[in-house]
Amino acid sequence: MKVIYIAGKYRDKRGEFYVQMNIREAEQAALFVWVNGGVALCPHKNTSGLGGAFLIDDQTWLAGDLELLSRCDAVWAIPNWVASAGAHDEVAFAKKNNIPVLFNQ
Repeated sequence: MKVIYIAGKYRDKRGEFYVQMNIREAEQAALFVWVNGGVALCPHKNTSGLGGAFLIDDQTWLAGDLELLSRCDAVWAIPNWVASAGAHDEVAFAKKNNIPVLFNQ
């Protein structure tokens, strides 16, 4: 089974409701991967509810996500990824490390 990393927007300055909407979008992508025979690695679900735990800086979150991504077969940049600096870093990391990047058309 191929492991597909879901990259997309997590945070939203408009508030927690919009964060939850971003998580739901990632969940839907993850479910699509599972239904179609892959294994979804969805960092949105890994950190959901930690809501910007201020004891952990952004670089630590990103380093952990990139470690997970390094073990995946591909990354799927879901439509809202373009609004996320972290997702941009994940896509750049994937390209640099020859991990295929999938996009919605």
